[in-house]
Amino acid sequence: MTEDAKPALVENMVLLRREDFEELLDCAAERGAERCLAHLGLENGSAARDIRELRDLLDAWRDARRTAWQTFVKVLTTGLLAALLVGAAIKFKLMGGSQ
Repeated sequence: MTEDAKPALVENMVLLRREDFEELLDCAAERGAERCLAHLGLENGSAARDIRELRDLLDAWRDARRTAWQTFVKVLTTGLLAALLVGAAIKFKLMGGSQ
């Protein structure tokens, strides 16, 4: 390189203080987050409410699924116990079957 090229390079370099650099990074991060939210369709002011509603809906789905499994297990258990009782009643001739 010639010496004429060096000053031009130094003139185009930007020197930032640490605080300025951190502020620049914060600004870039905020802009990136805003773009991401806009891409997801959550750019308006009701994004937080929408996300809360989605979480509530997901929690309700999980509760319904858990309740359905619990109900299935209870029905199965009750059916098995009823079958055992009917079998025991037949075995001990408590139901008035043929002698």
